[in-house]
Amino acid sequence: MSPILRNFVAYYAHEAIMTVADYIKQDTGERRFSFEVLPPLKGNGTNALFQTIDKLVEFNPAFINITTHHSEYVYKELENGQFERQRIRRRPGTIAIAAAIQQRYDIPVEPHIICSGTTIEQIEYELLDLQFLGIRNLMLLRGDKAKEDSRFTPTPGGHAHTTDLIRQVVRFNEGFFADGTPIKHPGPKFDFGVACYPEKHEEAPNLERDMEYLKQKQDLGAQYAVTQLFFDNEKYFAFVEQARQMGITIPIIPGIKPMAKLSQLTVVPKTFHCDIPEALAKEIAKCTTDDQARQLGVEWTTQQCRELYEHGVKNIHFYTMSAVDSVVEIAKRLL
Repeated sequence: MSPILRNFVAYYAHEAIMTVADYIKQDTGERRFSFEVLPPLKGNGTNALFQTIDKLVEFNPAFINITTHHSEYVYKELENGQFERQRIRRRPGTIAIAAAIQQRYDIPVEPHIICSGTTIEQIEYELLDLQFLGIRNLMLLRGDKAKEDSRFTPTPGGHAHTTDLIRQVVRFNEGFFADGTPIKHPGPKFDFGVACYPEKHEEAPNLERDMEYLKQKQDLGAQYAVTQLFFDNEKYFAFVEQARQMGITIPIIPGIKPMAKLSQLTVVPKTFHCDIPEALAKEIAKCTTDDQARQLGVEWTTQQCRELYEHGVKNIHFYTMSAVDSVVEIAKRLL
């Protein structure tokens, strides 16, 4: 029986299916990892995506995370020289891609559900589609602000905060649509994780306030958190320690991305709002080619992950964009 059909049958039988939260809570004593992939650009097929996954499945990932990219505005020049504002979606198909991955590899999948660029009603349809497909795991995020906006602006009829999105999913799990209408035949409940930021979210006034937001997410029902990428383990350790002192008890999975190009010395801090440790920055400055920078990234990240595992971390999440081969090499050394 195919994974999709098996989950479909289990959905209607309300059978227990091991979820991402179950995997995270398991203490097998083994080193485990998961990784994130992007849906293909509009008009492209799945070959490149599956080739990426093929390289990593031999290391037995705990789950695969699929990002969501909702629509954005672009300006298209018309024949008369004027510009028309058009809404486009460059990477559609997150739910379909999640189903295809689950069907092909029989590995738990975790699609992103985000507030950005969508409405409460559209999110509800996504939840229904995911239930029908037997997909039980979600990563709930606010999403980035639109490129043309100076700050995050919720879509009319949408959510402004991740906490609002969590409340919708929890209400759905309880058997109610967003308008309060009872769901006639509720399916199995979704498990879900959220994001957290060892160096704080770019919009948070300080780390303490940002951690209070994480505590709210936990109290509303989040079962685990995955961090934004970081390069300094001491910041992760300090973040986890402070979180525990604040009563945040959910697992906090470190998110890791190896350096892969010379340009990332300046691009990564700007894009992901994280610091590059001086020791790493000095070594990158000595590199003269992207290949040298990539190899340095492999060495640094291998040691970083080894230290995390030695400190009792059970799961590491890899951001693979532009770094698939590096992650493969790191996995070979560690797993």
